[in-house]
Amino acid sequence: MDWKATLAETTQQIMAWRRAEPDTAAGFTALSGAAMKDGAVSALNKELVCIGIGITQRCLDCIGYHVKAAIRLGATREQIAEIAGVSTYMGGGPAHMYAVRALEAFDQMAAK
Repeated sequence: MDWKATLAETTQQIMAWRRAEPDTAAGFTALSGAAMKDGAVSALNKELVCIGIGITQRCLDCIGYHVKAAIRLGATREQIAEIAGVSTYMGGGPAHMYAVRALEAFDQMAAK
């Protein structure tokens, strides 16, 4: 899987959806901004939680976008691996397979 290409394609699809459903898209964007800002829990830690949820819910696009955001906020491969481990524990075998994808996403998107 080419994570950068996949996210670029998904972003185009999201933009088309935003044009078709602007009010809903604006609401989701507002919710995202409010939920993900620094607070008692740092934005980085929130991104790590999102990666774990993406793994357990088997959402490849969620994994990709949140790994990308976590990298931007300074996440390390070790942090992603630990979150993948906790997600595997909580989500069992299917989560284990998506945990592998989260590390793959990190390796591709962190490469300069």
